[in-house]
Amino acid sequence: MPKHKKQIAALPLRWSKRGNLKVLLITSRETKRWVMPKGWPMEGKKPWRAAEIEALEEAGVQGVMSKSSIGKYRYLKKLSDGEKVSCEVKLFPMYVHKMRKKWPEKKERTRRWFSVKAAAKRVREPQLTAILKAIRKKPKLVEHKALRQVS
Repeated sequence: MPKHKKQIAALPLRWSKRGNLKVLLITSRETKRWVMPKGWPMEGKKPWRAAEIEALEEAGVQGVMSKSSIGKYRYLKKLSDGEKVSCEVKLFPMYVHKMRKKWPEKKERTRRWFSVKAAAKRVREPQLTAILKAIRKKPKLVEHKALRQVS
């Protein structure tokens, strides 16, 4: 049995008209805390493709998806039966080009764009905060890494 259950997540990004990098966060269904669109790996799908599907289902966004992860973070997930499991999430950048008005989980979640600094303050996972702080210091670097291999 693995120490941590594996998950995948999208890191939805866009550049503002003023040239600032923005991060899209969504609320979790139960606790309403700010999180990334994420889920379990999908059989027959590459991890980055599964993250892309989660971004559409949970946040209603589409875009250019990186095939390369920019990092991992861990958190404690509460399952429907009340059990808590440790999850390790692989994060894949997505440069958003379309935000749908309707999407599968619209009624269950709120989505909002934040500056990278504000997003880092709102997420609760220390490793995710560290990834966002690193992006804030070198936003063009994450873009370069993410877009080296795109879908």
